[in-house]
Amino acid sequence: MCAKRRHNYKNLKIWKLGLEITNSISDILLGFPKYERFDLSSQMSKCSISMPSNIAEGSSRTDKSFSHFLDISLGSSFELDTQLLVAHHRKYINNKTLNILEEKIEEFQRMTMGFQNRLG
Repeated sequence: MCAKRRHNYKNLKIWKLGLEITNSISDILLGFPKYERFDLSSQMSKCSISMPSNIAEGSSRTDKSFSHFLDISLGSSFELDTQLLVAHHRKYINNKTLNILEEKIEEFQRMTMGFQNRLG
């Protein structure tokens, strides 16, 4: 029986990109209206934090279990992308900010799916 392989999440490019997205979201939320604190801002914060957090948590598990945590992380990224569109519609973020974050999220999704495929 072979030993279970564990991943050091801090060395994973997907975790680093997820953390970068989380920090970018945290920065833009500072400019949101105060009345959004418990609504859209809270949801966006939770989704962005979920992305690297699930990678970190899953990295200590078996590859099969890790893949499940990657699914959760991906789901959070798609949810965050939708919430960015809502923020843009409400004029909390401009086109440039939206485009930059969407590109980062799409890159995160591609990289995460590719990594997940390599897990088996």
